[in-house]
Amino acid sequence: MADTVRLVDYFYIVTSDKPGEGARILRHLKDAGVNLAVVYAFPAGRRTQVDVVPESGEAFKAAAKGAKWKVVGPKKAYVIEGDDRVGALTGYFAKLADAKINVTATSAIVAGTGRFGAILWVKPRDVKRAAKALGVG
Repeated sequence: MADTVRLVDYFYIVTSDKPGEGARILRHLKDAGVNLAVVYAFPAGRRTQVDVVPESGEAFKAAAKGAKWKVVGPKKAYVIEGDDRVGALTGYFAKLADAKINVTATSAIVAGTGRFGAILWVKPRDVKRAAKALGVG
């Protein structure tokens, strides 16, 4: 099966870096019926930045408003999914390099039963050129 590459909206919040914050955030989103394609959290100074790619941006924004979270976004990223294989992301990185586009960040994982998924970020000024290089849209 061919890989799929999608341009997606992502949002982020910054929260305190303490035990239970992730559980609190995810529980709130679950209770609000927000389905997430991606959750990516990492340290941001003495706090934690939590990036999410929700199935519905509107549902996420409504849930965030109810929780009184300060939301940044929507911003753009690429989600890539496909059959797992050695070097699965190599061609994508090469296409972006050939287009002189720097990959800002990426995270990938094997999803079991021979599948992989990844999220890839480029600078906002490069989103349209990256879409062309990656064959999106």
